[in-house]
Amino acid sequence: MPELPEVEVTRRSIAGRLLGARVLWVRSGKPLRWPLGCAPESLVGSRLGEVTRRGKYLWLALHRDDASGAGAEGGLLLHLGMSGSLALHDAALDPAPHAHFDLGTTRGMLRLTDPRRFGAVLWSSGLDAAPAATLLARLGAEPFDPALTPRSLHAALRRRKVSIKSLLLGGQVVVGAGNIYACEALFRAGIDPRTRCSRLSLARCERLLAALRETLARALEAGGSTLRDFSDAHGVAGAFQAEARVYGREGLPCLRCGAPVRRIVQAQRSTYFCASCQKRS
Repeated sequence: MPELPEVEVTRRSIAGRLLGARVLWVRSGKPLRWPLGCAPESLVGSRLGEVTRRGKYLWLALHRDDASGAGAEGGLLLHLGMSGSLALHDAALDPAPHAHFDLGTTRGMLRLTDPRRFGAVLWSSGLDAAPAATLLARLGAEPFDPALTPRSLHAALRRRKVSIKSLLLGGQVVVGAGNIYACEALFRAGIDPRTRCSRLSLARCERLLAALRETLARALEAGGSTLRDFSDAHGVAGAFQAEARVYGREGLPCLRCGAPVRRIVQAQRSTYFCASCQKRS
């Protein structure tokens, strides 16, 4: 599943080129998780503004810029789901089996491909209006937000009895730590993924937040992770998976202490960790 680094890498790969582009045509394929929420032709004539990200959602702002009011005002909220990816092509392409949304612009065609169709493209009149506001309201803090501090993280975890790994995957407290990044951040912080949130001290929350930021920052530098078919909008694959210290290394020696890396299942996801380096209490 594309996580925060992959979505941010995607954003960076389309933002500059699409800024100011005019929408020429729109093509929808098979239905995605939710309907578009507007007539596709109502988007024609709009200009694309800034492309921003919140959690694993992308927001493509749309603006009217002529007296006739042609085009939509508001924006498109995109989610890549379990298997989605965006690609920016120089020219229009024919429909493809898993291409479910094409946005033709004066600067190329943006295509959402999603074999499992858990992704979404939703029109909203603004980030502060439904459906965008409803979906984004569920999200926790951005990991690099200065307002997220060890103390605020500790306060958010004190009354939660779930495991720290499950909480990181849920995204209600902090967004962006998908499976691979949660495993790697917990290893960096020396925290057993089974540890109950309420048992984490302020000092351990400080280590966890630092480790999460270091892990995600490095993933961004590496272009994200390509475990199956992720690539940015120009077809460039990520490389972070090659640097993983525990993820996908079941039975192999820990790179820090030499003990075998273990795998367990939490919240229906594989968790990799070193029981020797990562302490539970």
